[in-house]
Amino acid sequence: MATRVKELTTEELRLLIQDAIEEKLQEMLGDPDAGLEVRPEIIAQLKAQKTTRKKRIPMREVAREFGLDLK
Repeated sequence: MATRVKELTTEELRLLIQDAIEEKLQEMLGDPDAGLEVRPEIIAQLKAQKTTRKKRIPMREVAREFGLDLK
């Protein structure tokens, strides 16, 4: 069943317009990276970043180290 525009809420109309604009822009612009290849060194770098996790230090520990009192 089709909904009439006059039956939409302001938020529903806003979302409908937003979706239509996004769809049209995607249609017009397409994917700028389509057909491009990722260089092997970039793939290796991304894989390394994914597996390497930086140690996170809890905020309270940092505050204590700097002599700050978190209450």
